Amino acid sequence: MNRHLTLKQFRYFLTVAESDSVAAASRMLNIAQSAITKSILELEDELGLVLFERSPKGMRLTPEGHRFLVKARRVIGAVADATRGVRQDVAPQGGSLTVGVTSLVAGYYLSEVFARFARTSPGVELRIVEEAPPFLEHLLINGELDIAIMVSNALEEPQALVAETLTRSPNRVWMAADHALAAQEEVSLAECADYDQVVLLADRVELLMRGPWEQVHAQHGLKPRALLRTTSLEAVRSLVGVGAGVAVLPDFLYRPWTLDAEHVAVRKLRDAVPTVDVGLVWRRGSPLRGEVQEFIEVARDQSRGHRGW
Repeated sequence: MNRHLTLKQFRYFLTVAESDSVAAASRMLNIAQSAITKSILELEDELGLVLFERSPKGMRLTPEGHRFLVKARRVIGAVADATRGVRQDVAPQGGSLTVGVTSLVAGYYLSEVFARFARTSPGVELRIVEEAPPFLEHLLINGELDIAIMVSNALEEPQALVAETLTRSPNRVWMAADHALAAQEEVSLAECADYDQVVLLADRVELLMRGPWEQVHAQHGLKPRALLRTTSLEAVRSLVGVGAGVAVLPDFLYRPWTLDAEHVAVRKLRDAVPTVDVGLVWRRGSPLRGEVQEFIEVARDQSRGHRGW
C-alpha cells in the first residue's frame, strides 16, 4: 500500500512502546483503543515490519521495534526542535551552562538532550561535569553547577534542592532468556530471592530497593546471596545474560542483548516497589538564567517524546 507515515502514527507508537499496552496508551492519549490499534497496524504495514509481540498481557517491542523506537524518538525530537526554532527570541544567543551528570544517567539518557540543546542554542558554551550523586548535590548547593540531570527521588539534601521528574522508570526483573523465572509473566521479590543477585551500585539505585528487599527478607526469612556488587552495568548485564543470577533494575537501563549477544529477558515485578526517577535538579532559590531555562525546556520536550506525548 502507498501510504505516508504520519506524526500521529509515531506518537501512538511511542506511547504504546513506553506503556507496553494499547489500553494504557488509550488512557494516556484519551483516544479509543481501536484507533491506536489501527494506526499501529498501518505503521507496521507501511514499514513491512512487526514492531510488537502481542499477548494477553500486553505489547512487547520486537528487535525491529526497538530499532524503530530510537528513530521515532529522533523524529519527534526534530519536530519539537523545528517548532521551538520558529521563536528565535526565546533561545539564548550566548553565555555558558554547566550541567552535572552521573555516569549511569549520562550513558543512557543525555545524548539526545545535549544534541538538541546544541541545535536550539548554538551560541551557548556547554560544559558537562560527571560526578557521583553526593558530590553533584554539593556542587549544586555551592553554585558550581547550574543544573544536573540525575536520579531525583533519592536526594540526600532535598530541602536545599528543587527536583523535577523527567521520566519515571519502574523496576523489573532481569534474567537470562532460558531462566526458570522466564516462564512467568510476573515475578515476586520472594521468588527472586531464591537465586543469586547481581547488584548494581550506581546512582543510588540499590538504595531505592533496599527497603522492599529488607521487608521481603523479614517476611519470608530469606537471605539471597549477592553474587556481585558492581558499579558496572555491563557486568550486571553480562552475568544476567549467561544465567549466573538475576537483577532488579529500572527500565530505562534495559537493553535486550549483552556485549556477547546473550539475550536478557525482563519480567514485571509483582511487588510494589519505588520507581527510579530521572530528573532535573537545581539549587532551591537560585535564579534561573536564560540558558538554564532553555535547557529545562529542551529536557522537558525530550521527556515528552520518550513518553510518546
